[in-house]
Amino acid sequence: MNRHVRTTLRAALAAGLLFAGALAGAPGASAAAAAPTVLNASEYTLSADYHQFDALNSALVSTLGTSAVHTVMDNANHDRQGLTSGFSVAGLTTGFRFDDGDDTDCQSYPQGITTSRDAVGTANSGNYDGHQLVLVSWYTNDACGGKQQRSRITLVDWDATYPNKYRKILLVEPTGTTTAPSFKDIPIHAGGVSWYGDYLYVADTGSGMRVFDMRKILNTDTGGTADQIGRSGSVYYAHNYAYVLPQVGTVTAQTAHTDTAKLAWSSISLDRVSGSIVMTEYTCPSGCDKYPNRPPRAVRFPFASGATTFASTTTASQALQLPWYKLNGVASHNGRWWFNSSGQKQLYYWTPTAGPSTFAWVGGGESISYWEDSTGPDLLWSLQEPTGSRNVFAVTQATYGGG
Repeated sequence: MNRHVRTTLRAALAAGLLFAGALAGAPGASAAAAAPTVLNASEYTLSADYHQFDALNSALVSTLGTSAVHTVMDNANHDRQGLTSGFSVAGLTTGFRFDDGDDTDCQSYPQGITTSRDAVGTANSGNYDGHQLVLVSWYTNDACGGKQQRSRITLVDWDATYPNKYRKILLVEPTGTTTAPSFKDIPIHAGGVSWYGDYLYVADTGSGMRVFDMRKILNTDTGGTADQIGRSGSVYYAHNYAYVLPQVGTVTAQTAHTDTAKLAWSSISLDRVSGSIVMTEYTCPSGCDKYPNRPPRAVRFPFASGATTFASTTTASQALQLPWYKLNGVASHNGRWWFNSSGQKQLYYWTPTAGPSTFAWVGGGESISYWEDSTGPDLLWSLQEPTGSRNVFAVTQATYGGG
C-alpha cells in the first residue's frame, strides 16, 4: 500500500469514516443469470485526428501562455473533505468528497474518473509532473434541471506530501482565427474520461471521444461575468475560471454496416495491460425516452503500438453484447471486466473463463478506473453523482472478483 493510502486509511479510521461493513470481506457474490456474448469486433472502428486544432492552439498558447500541472496544483483553491458519514461499501480503502459547494451543486454533476496511475503507471509512485492525482470529469447545466451548457475537469491532489486540495479546469474548443483565436464551451455529458501519457480522452456520447493535451493548460482572466467565455477585446474569460484546457483532436467512432447501431459512448476506461480504451453504453431494456432501448455493448479499442495515441484508423480488438442495463461505468484489466449498473446498484464482474458474478454496489454510481499498485493491492476507483453524497472512493479490486 502506498504512503498516501496508508496515511489516509489511518486518518479515516481515526475519524470513524470506515465502518465495519466497509472493511468486511467480499460482498456475497451471486452468479449472474446471463453472460456477455461475443460480437464481431471488425464492425467497430475509430478515426483519430490529433492535429485538428493545431494552428488555433498554437495561437492561443502564444497569446495566453500555459501552466504546467504542478503550477495548477500549487494554486489549488478548493478543499476536499472526508467521505459522507455512514458511507459503506465492501473493500473500501479510502476516498473523499468535494467541498460543500461542489457536493451540493444542482447544476454540475461528476461523471468520469481517471488517475495519474492511468497516465504513467506505477513508476515514481504514479506521479505526473510531481503529483499523484485523481481526475474527475463533470458536466454543467444552464440551470438546475436545465440543458447541458459546458464541461470541466477537477484535478485532486492525492499525495500525503501536498495539501488536500483540488482545482477546476474548464474544457473548451478552440475557435476564431490564428490572428484572433478564441474558444467556446463544450456542452457534452463527459460520462467517462481516461488519462494516458499526456493525453486526456473524454467521452462524447454521440460520436466517440474528444482529446486534450495536459501540457497545454491555458491561463485565463478570472474577472468578467460568470457567463463570459472566450475572447473579449484583448482579454480572455472563462466563466471566472483561471485555467482552461483546449481540445486538440477528435476520435470518431464508426460502424461498418448501416444496420449496426451507433455506439453510445456512455463511459470509458483505460486498460494499461493491453494498451487500450474500453467503452460501454447506458441503455434500457424498454421504456426509456432519452436512452437507447436495446442491449448494451462493450468495445475495446487498442492504441497504436507503444503509443498513447490511436492510429489514424483503428479497428476494435474485442466487442461484447452485455446482458446488463443502465451501465454507467466500465473497467478492464488483464482480461477481466467490471461493469457498474447505477440502475440496479450492482457491480458485474466477468471473464471469459470464470464467467459472470454480481456484487452489491453503491447507488448513483458512475465511472470506474483501475488503479495499479506495485506495493499494495490494486484498486478500483469510482464515484457517486447525487447531490449531497458525492463520494469518490477506492475499493480493493480483489473484493469484486478480481482475485
